[in-house]
Amino acid sequence: MKSYKARGIVLNTVKYGDSSMVAQLLTDVGGRRSYMVQGIRSSRGHGSKAALLQPMFAVEFEGLESSRMDMHRFRELHAGIVLRSLPFDVRKSTVALFMAEVLYRLVRESEPNELLFDFVWGSVEALDTLQEGVANFHLWFLANLSRFLGFSPGNAYERGAVFDMHEGLFTTAPSARSAAMSAENAEIFRDLLECDVRFLGEIGLNRNRRVDFLDTMMTYYGYHLDAVHSVRSIKILREVF
Repeated sequence: MKSYKARGIVLNTVKYGDSSMVAQLLTDVGGRRSYMVQGIRSSRGHGSKAALLQPMFAVEFEGLESSRMDMHRFRELHAGIVLRSLPFDVRKSTVALFMAEVLYRLVRESEPNELLFDFVWGSVEALDTLQEGVANFHLWFLANLSRFLGFSPGNAYERGAVFDMHEGLFTTAPSARSAAMSAENAEIFRDLLECDVRFLGEIGLNRNRRVDFLDTMMTYYGYHLDAVHSVRSIKILREVF
């Protein structure tokens, strides 16, 4: 087997048999990859692997690949970011679950994408350390993820503009044939794209505006990536935020 060093973000895990699981990771060396993790209930220390393979946990590892197997394996696995609040804060863990599912549904490429990976890795660090604005983090993540998926706004925002979701443009004269974000949501979109994540708490949104913008962004994502309609954790977000 060929070994390699890598970093990864956990997107999803599925139980496999009585003591194994298959983990889907977004990696820096090969995009999305599948890993077989055996012996997770063993008394020989393998259980620690399962503890590390939670949604949006960042890991560093030595991987093993073989031409005879479709899935990779871990030789070594440890935390890439020591998470101090994300696993223990229900708001942050709910946001992390949503982020992981969005990436799991939408990112399918098995080729490295350095810019996307660095954004996702940095987002985990930012969420873990964030003091204020946690309720807006999933909105900030969706707005900025659009940059790396290829459909962020194609022009500059103009005061009072709406956002034509079909054309991907801010405009004061939307086409009657295209769905458009309201002027209010278009301004929020602009604010989130320009906001330093450390100052998310300064974007004042009440619950209704937050839910409405989230629904609008999911509609916008749906224009480009139909798989977004399968994201189930959005229901939990609406309950928590």
